Amino acid sequence: MAKHQFKSESKRLLDLMINSIYTHKEIFLREIISNASDAIDKLSFIALTDDKLGMTREDFKINIHADKDARTLTITDNGIGMDKDDLENNLGTIASSGSYKFKQEMEQKPDDIDIIGQFGVGFYSAFMVAKNITVNTKKYGSDTAYCWQSSGADGFTIEETQKDGIGTEIILEMKDNTDDENYDEFLEQYRIQSLIKKYSDYIRYPIIMDMTKSRVKEETKDSEKPEYEDYTEEETLNSMIPIWQRPKKDVTQEEYDRFYSEKFFAMDKPIRTIVTSVEGVVTYKALLFIPSSTPYDYYTKEYKKGLQLYSSGVLITENCEELVPEHFRFVKGIVDTADLSLNISREMLQHDRHLLTIAQNLEKKVKNELTSMLNNDREDYEKFFKAFGRQLKYGVVSDYGMHKEALQDLLLFYSSTEKKPVTLAEYVERMKEDQKFIYFATGENAAAIDALPQTELLRSKGYEILYCTEDVDEFTLQTLSSYKEKTFCSATNDDLGIENEEETEENKQTSDALLTFVKETLGDKVAEVTASKKLVSHPVCLTAKGGISFEMEKYFNSVQPDSGMKAQRVLELNMNHSAVKTMQSLIETDIDKAKKYAEVLYAQALLIAGLPLENPSEYTDLVCSLI
Repeated sequence: MAKHQFKSESKRLLDLMINSIYTHKEIFLREIISNASDAIDKLSFIALTDDKLGMTREDFKINIHADKDARTLTITDNGIGMDKDDLENNLGTIASSGSYKFKQEMEQKPDDIDIIGQFGVGFYSAFMVAKNITVNTKKYGSDTAYCWQSSGADGFTIEETQKDGIGTEIILEMKDNTDDENYDEFLEQYRIQSLIKKYSDYIRYPIIMDMTKSRVKEETKDSEKPEYEDYTEEETLNSMIPIWQRPKKDVTQEEYDRFYSEKFFAMDKPIRTIVTSVEGVVTYKALLFIPSSTPYDYYTKEYKKGLQLYSSGVLITENCEELVPEHFRFVKGIVDTADLSLNISREMLQHDRHLLTIAQNLEKKVKNELTSMLNNDREDYEKFFKAFGRQLKYGVVSDYGMHKEALQDLLLFYSSTEKKPVTLAEYVERMKEDQKFIYFATGENAAAIDALPQTELLRSKGYEILYCTEDVDEFTLQTLSSYKEKTFCSATNDDLGIENEEETEENKQTSDALLTFVKETLGDKVAEVTASKKLVSHPVCLTAKGGISFEMEKYFNSVQPDSGMKAQRVLELNMNHSAVKTMQSLIETDIDKAKKYAEVLYAQALLIAGLPLENPSEYTDLVCSLI
């Protein structure tokens, strides 16, 4: 029997496909099953017009048999089969695809026919685990069956054989185990079952395998020590019809919830489920879930964003990051489409306009669902925002604010007047006629912000303040800059756009000498000392001058202690406070003591702002010296 050489004779090419194109050895089973499904698709299509075939859709199936003793794995289908020419052209020529040719020959493709074997290299992935491959096949309409055999790049043989019925049987003789590789794992029924569930669960034909199970022996059922026996039962390993392919009206929310829990190992129910089906320039179905709580690893490097991508029921990739934008990375789900440019190994995608179109459509879907939840179910939205609001804020800040227009109406901030989270639109709607800015204040929590001296005047005027308690909040508002033509203004800014009229006349009487004295005493610790227009009952506060706020300073110094990031400090004095008046009087009678007052007031301003004292021990001694 003559051995044929592959038409692509290069051993290097076959080695490349086996060792480089596929990154996981387990992929081989997906490829063989997908090819079997394609073969059945072809015969199923013929059955639509050929009454002589005598087969219906219910007759088609794929069988798997593992023989541990012989160390063989056999995959059998009752599809269209191959003749000698097919074997030479499809299996004898690397990267030749009968499925692709069949697809080209079809003038019109029925809705239920999808051919995914476009490249003809999937079969060769079996050489990653098999040292020898035997293909027994008989083509529809032919009386002769053929046996194709190969051990790899050295070539293949073809000879006539005997086979009952049409279809193809592929026998993989597993490689010998090594210290690094255990090929026997692919003969274990639990491993085969898990791979089919992972990659081929939605192949439209039943994948059948004899499964060994255990049961109590009938005669020992009532015994105190029941005995067990093994038995074999034929089992269908795949579910065949994906839940996202079923009409939405035929699926209950409980079924969606159960699918979400099983598929994504979630402990709770999704807060929203999005089902969409699109036909047109790009045709796809998608089933998306918005989680109700934050996964434990969500804000870590280990968390993988992306949607599961299927092509005609075959899993292509578990985490397709291109399908979901970073600001919606919390979305889980599945997209199934046949309109993508798959690469040669079906493991990754070429970046094309179809993928981009799907991603853009899904982004709009998610935003619309969140907007609907915000408007119609505020309680659920606030629960969602508590879990993923930080992610939306990161989305505003990232990419130089590219997405801020899309996300700004989804943001919530705690309100000083409403005592609950509010949207920016709700804030602007309540603004006073004379109000110039949207005011916000930063702090560790609401109680800390309530105690800020800088907010006293704003609250006394009845102005609403947005509380920023997360490290990303101030960056978010600075990135937004304004909302509906209203500029954001921090309560710690040196200019709030308002004046405390009751204090203004007295402030005008303040001696410039006091301010000069305090500035000279503190030196480079402060950029400026001013008479405050915002303090009411507190003696002193710090405000930031320039583009860097105190919260930014704290954030950057926490993530990068050597950054040297420092806001310019402006010390504001309440000229009507008794402590400031006492300091002013001491300038004439005890200048050293006056200097101590200046140092103490500055230290108190630092503490109020949440900034560290340069020398806590020195401050303590200073206070003690004045007691």
